[in-house]
Amino acid sequence: MIRALIRRLAGRNRPALLAGALAVAAAAPTALAQPTIVDEPSPERVVETQSVPAVHGLAMHGDLKYPPGFESLDYANPDAPEGGTLTQAVTGSFDSLNPFIVKGRTAALVRDYHFASLMQRVWDEPFSLYGYVAESVRLPEDRSWLAIEIDPDARFHNGTPITPDDVIFTVEVLIEQGLPGFRRNYGRIETITRIGERGLRFDFNEEADRETPLIVAMMPVVSQAYYSEHPIEDTSLDVPLGAGPYRISEVDPGRRIAYERVEDWWGADLPVMQGQYNFDRVVFDYYRDQSVALEAFKSGAYTLRREFSADTWATGYDFPAAESGEVTLATLPHDRPSGMRAFVFNTRRDLFADRRVREALIHAFDFDWVNRNLLYGQYERIDSIFANSDLAPAGRPEGLELELLEAQRDRVRPEVFDEPYQPPSTEGGSVRANLAAARNLLAEAGWSVENGALTREGRPFAFEVLLRDANEEKVALAWADNLRRLGIQVDVRTVDSAQYQGRIDTFDFDVILWRWIVTLSPGTEQNLYWGSDSATTEGSRNYAGIQDPAVDALIARVADARTRDELIAATRALDRVVMSGRYFVPLYYLDEDYWAWWGDLAFVDVDPVYGYVLESWWME
Repeated sequence: MIRALIRRLAGRNRPALLAGALAVAAAAPTALAQPTIVDEPSPERVVETQSVPAVHGLAMHGDLKYPPGFESLDYANPDAPEGGTLTQAVTGSFDSLNPFIVKGRTAALVRDYHFASLMQRVWDEPFSLYGYVAESVRLPEDRSWLAIEIDPDARFHNGTPITPDDVIFTVEVLIEQGLPGFRRNYGRIETITRIGERGLRFDFNEEADRETPLIVAMMPVVSQAYYSEHPIEDTSLDVPLGAGPYRISEVDPGRRIAYERVEDWWGADLPVMQGQYNFDRVVFDYYRDQSVALEAFKSGAYTLRREFSADTWATGYDFPAAESGEVTLATLPHDRPSGMRAFVFNTRRDLFADRRVREALIHAFDFDWVNRNLLYGQYERIDSIFANSDLAPAGRPEGLELELLEAQRDRVRPEVFDEPYQPPSTEGGSVRANLAAARNLLAEAGWSVENGALTREGRPFAFEVLLRDANEEKVALAWADNLRRLGIQVDVRTVDSAQYQGRIDTFDFDVILWRWIVTLSPGTEQNLYWGSDSATTEGSRNYAGIQDPAVDALIARVADARTRDELIAATRALDRVVMSGRYFVPLYYLDEDYWAWWGDLAFVDVDPVYGYVLESWWME
């Protein structure tokens, strides 16, 4: 364990950020072409496929960290003892065990724990995959196709083997009924060819980019036999047939889901799985909100807690069990990019259609005051989607980054060729100067104050900030107080998680507080966040409603980057253009994660790039 990083007293510690992960959006299905299935490949296709060497893993850029025949991941302990129950808290509720469709609220980690995927992502490389259901893969230099060979030992929980038919069925059913992330990516498969008894080759259409093969390789595999009798388009609380390291063992709808480790699990000896999934049982208890969940943790109701609130971490962990050492408080570093945590303007609303208005509202947020008075001075200001990483812009653009921006010069603002964006600051002063700048911007946009209220053509400037966590209210109210000094009426409203999700899925909001999670290898998901097509797709995560051809072009360059240097250049260019649109009020981030737990939990003394990986922890 990293004993040097563990602090027994919470007063000097900082709150955690969300773990990095790839985001998948949700939307109502529309018709997409199914891939052509080739059951009897031509000899030429077989020869072409077999001429590419079979490998044990794939890296988006550069070389793999782990060579053929590696025994385990550096952040996992292959000799870790197995056993014990790990209980965690989740806020909100659930009404489904189906993680593949739009409908319903799926219980925590069903897809990750209960199901298996073709390949497994690791968290000490920017974006690399290693064999899971797919024992080996073949990928040509141009990435126009991907071939897999299914592990002969791969089994569903009922003992039936995973076959090429199951993989083909998965592609077809998720294109037809799945989440838009599935539909978009698997819709890029033009043909699926059987190669031998356990092999498949996916040939991609012209919409595919260089990330597509890796996205397809992360495909969860479902049972054709099971889902032929249980339609995948239906929400259900029946335990589905999976193939992952755990199976669902207990379901109390909206309150609790429990997983038990599968004895003699077929994947336990895979190198990428050694020393992982060590607990016999993993339980998620659901609570109304974080304050209730914290009190439950203090009473010993669950084992492990991830803290996300700065003031709570600084002031809420001085209870006796923490002071005596029964509860361990740990500060664990990470190297994840910050992502964009922000108040998000819904530009589909006329009120926020004018960039000058959005910039004025950004000036009214006093981060320095908020950080000092509400967040105990613990945060850094977000000035980039990829802050805390080499993907964030630095200095004036040059080299390939400049070339990419020059190609869009007629579509972008001149400022993208200057220094990177810095949000307005009040360090060393007050918010008055920023509010004065905001008034000027609003006046340029046609707004004026009448009887203390900001109006235009008789219409008052009023909007709602929609939240799902009461802990966020203090920051929103601090912003609202400054906005009221401009004559703007602001209603800060907190709703339950189900109502919040329903409203943001249909873009039924003025302003929300949201965080887009990003990785060190951004790609296709950027279209779901900022792409024009996603702006009109309900359930997507383009909550700001961005529709910008320059953004679309740069997203394509990010996804099609062939080297790490190309990726960095494209990402920095994309960041500059998105930030120039002033679509959100950037908030703050931390470069450490914060955990508290009862009992003796342990983990390997290695700092993975994305932070400590809970699946590799164990109970001493």
